[in-house]
Amino acid sequence: MKKIGFLVICVLISFSFQSSIKQAKDIELGDKEITLEEIWNGTFRAKRMNALNSMKGDFYSLLNFDRATRATTVDKYSYKTLEKVATIVSSSEIEGLQGFSSYAFNANETKLILGADFKQVYRHSFKGTYYTYDIASKKVTLIGEGIQEPTFSPDSKKVAFAKENNLFVKNLKTNVVTQITNDGKFNSIINGTTDWVYEEEFAFVKAFEWNKSGNYIAFLRFDETEVPQFSMDVTGANLYPNQQTFKYPKAGEKNAKVTLQMYNVTTKTTKEVALGNYEYISRLNWSNNANELIATTFNRHQNNLKLHKIDAEKNTATLLLNETDDAYVDTNDYLTFLDDNSFIWTSEKDGYNHIYHYSASGKLINQITKGNWEVTDYYGFNKEKNTIYYQSVENGSINRGIYSITLDGKNKKLLSEKKGRNTASFSKNLNYFINTHSTAETPPVYSLYNSKGKKIKVIIDNADLKKEIVTYKMSPKEFSTININGNDLNMWMIKPANFDANKKYPLLMFQYSGPGSQQVMNKWNTSNDYWHNMLAQKGMIVVCIDGRGTGFKGRDFKKVTQKELGKYEVEDQISAAKKLAERKYIDEKNIGIWGWSYGGFMSTNCILKGNDIFTTAIAVAPVTSWRFYDSVYTERFMTTPEENASGYDDNSPINYADKLKGNYLLVHGTGDDNVHVQNTYRMVNALVEANKQFDLFVYPDRAHGIYKGKNTRLNLFTKMTSFLERTLNITKTN
Repeated sequence: MKKIGFLVICVLISFSFQSSIKQAKDIELGDKEITLEEIWNGTFRAKRMNALNSMKGDFYSLLNFDRATRATTVDKYSYKTLEKVATIVSSSEIEGLQGFSSYAFNANETKLILGADFKQVYRHSFKGTYYTYDIASKKVTLIGEGIQEPTFSPDSKKVAFAKENNLFVKNLKTNVVTQITNDGKFNSIINGTTDWVYEEEFAFVKAFEWNKSGNYIAFLRFDETEVPQFSMDVTGANLYPNQQTFKYPKAGEKNAKVTLQMYNVTTKTTKEVALGNYEYISRLNWSNNANELIATTFNRHQNNLKLHKIDAEKNTATLLLNETDDAYVDTNDYLTFLDDNSFIWTSEKDGYNHIYHYSASGKLINQITKGNWEVTDYYGFNKEKNTIYYQSVENGSINRGIYSITLDGKNKKLLSEKKGRNTASFSKNLNYFINTHSTAETPPVYSLYNSKGKKIKVIIDNADLKKEIVTYKMSPKEFSTININGNDLNMWMIKPANFDANKKYPLLMFQYSGPGSQQVMNKWNTSNDYWHNMLAQKGMIVVCIDGRGTGFKGRDFKKVTQKELGKYEVEDQISAAKKLAERKYIDEKNIGIWGWSYGGFMSTNCILKGNDIFTTAIAVAPVTSWRFYDSVYTERFMTTPEENASGYDDNSPINYADKLKGNYLLVHGTGDDNVHVQNTYRMVNALVEANKQFDLFVYPDRAHGIYKGKNTRLNLFTKMTSFLERTLNITKTN
C-alpha cells in the first residue's frame, strides 16, 4: 500500500542462513547444490533496507520493530552519519495500541497518521484503523476504523478519508466529521477511491487530493452500476463456499462512468467539473497555483492524452497539453511543477522516453534529455542547483544508471556505478541519495552518495551472502544478443556448472514478453533465478530472451505488437528456439518454455504454434483469450474485440488446442481476481474437445501470485520441477 510521503527502497527483510548450508564439512567449495526448500525458506535472502521516508533537512525516518520490547517505532536518522538521532514515536508509549504498520507525516512534520489492523481489499488497497499522533504532546486521536487513505489537510487541522465508498473530512480540533458524499454503495458508486480496474491498471487507490490552501478537495466519483459483475467461489474453511463479487469490465464491456468532483471545504458544496469527451481520468495533480488543478484524461483507446487546467473557483477547464500516438500513450507519473508553474513532463514523442520542460501555458521550452535510450525514472528538480536527477538505460538497456542534468539539458553526469542496476532514494532536499546497486553476480549494495555522485559510505554490502553463494554450484548468467527476425534481442543463458560443449543439454526458455516489460536485466537474483540455477544443476540449459514488444529499446520496438498481442512475441520465441537448437550442445528434441500470467499466455501459444520445436510447456495463471481480460489493459494494446476480432482470436491459444503435441502443464489459482481461472477452464475445455492429454494443477482460493498459505510456493515449484524432469529427458551431467 502506497503511503503518503514514502520513498520506498524495500521492505526490511531479516537475513539468516539456515543450518542446512552450514552442514557437512566435507563438501568442497562450490559443490553444494541448491534445493527447493532453500529457495523458499530464506536461505538466499539478501539484507535490504527499510521503507525510507525523506524528512526536512538532511534527515530521514524508518519504521522499525524492536523484538525485545515488541514495540513498533518511527525513528529519525541523519543522512550525513546514517546514525539514529531520535525516536519520534513508539507504540510502547501509546496506551491501547499494540503496534502500527504504517505512518505518514503532515507537511511540517509535527504530526503523524498511524495505521493498524489492515484488511486487504484488492491487490494494492487496504482498509485499516488509523490514528493521528501529535509529536509534541504525544496525544493520540482515533480517526476511524475500516477507513482508507487518510490524508492531512495542508494546515494539518483536518483529515480527509474514504469509508464504505464515501468521502469524509474530520476536524481534528472539534472531532466533528463532515460527510462529503452520501451516495456511496458497494458495487455501484465509489467516491474518493478507485474501482478494481483503475487500481490494477492505472496503479492508484487514493482518488482525492487537497489543494495547497486546504479549501478544496478534488475527487473522482465512479458510477459502476452498468459494469458487468464478476464472481468467484471462495472455499475457505466453511461448510459452504462464500462468493466474492466485484465489478470487472472485460475488454469491450462497459466501464465505470468516472467524473471529476470539486468539494469546497468552506461552503461544504460539491460541483462536477466538465472535461469534455473522455473515458478515463488517470491522474489528479494540483499545480503551484492554489486553485489550479491538472486532470489527466484518456480516450478509450488511450492514444489521446490530455492535461486539463481547472480553475476550482470558476469551475472551468482549459486544455494545457495534448499528446497523441498511433498506438497508445503511457500514463505519466512525473508531472512536476516549478516555482513559476512551468512543468516537467516525460514523453516518447521523439521515439524514446525523455524529459521535457513546458511553460505554465503548455508551450514547449526545451527537451532536456535526448538520445537513443530511455529515461526510466525521474527523481526531482533541485531549484538551487537548477538540476534534475533521473534514472536511465543510457549505459545499455539491461542496465540502470543515476544521472544529473541541468534544466537546459547541459552538464549531464553519471552519479552511480556504470554497469548493473542502480536505484536511488533521494533526500527531500535532493542533497543526498541512497543508491541500491547490484549486478547478476553482485548482491545488492546500499551506499550513501551526495548529489554530486561522491560515494560517502557503504551501508549494506551483503558480502556474507556473496561469500556463501560461491559455495554453491552456481552458474553465471551469460548476457548476449541474438538476431531474430531482423532484431538483436537481449538474452541471458545459464549453463550447467560443468558445461561440456560436446554434450547435448535440454533447453528451457523463460519469458514474460508483455508490452514494455523486461526480464533480461543485469541485476541480482530473484527466486526464479535460483530455481533456474537449480535446474542447471540437474543438467539443463535455461535461456531468457526479450522479444519484440518488450521495453527500454524505444517506442517502435515496444509498440510493434499493437493490435496483435501474442503474434510477434510468439514468432520471436519460436524462431529463437529453432536458432538455439542449431547449437551443437542443445538437444533439439527436448526444448521447453515456461511463463506466468502474460508469460503463461506466451508459453501456451508457443507449444501450440511452435509444436515442431517445443516439446514441453508450463503456463501459470495464463491469459488464454484477451476477451477475458480487463478493458483498460487489453484495449490499450488491442482496441476492442468488436473493432479487432481477428487480433483477439488469431492469437488466442484456445483456438489452437488441436495443435498440442508435447507435454503441457496448466496451473491456476481459483481465487485469481486478476487473470480469472475462467481462462484456464476455457483452455481445458478446448483441449478436452480436441482430445488432447495435458496436466492440470489448481490451487483453491489462491490469487494471481499463488503464494498464500503454508508451503504454497514450495509446492508449486516442486510440481514444476518434477514435471520438467519427467518431460525434458534430463540426464544429470554434473
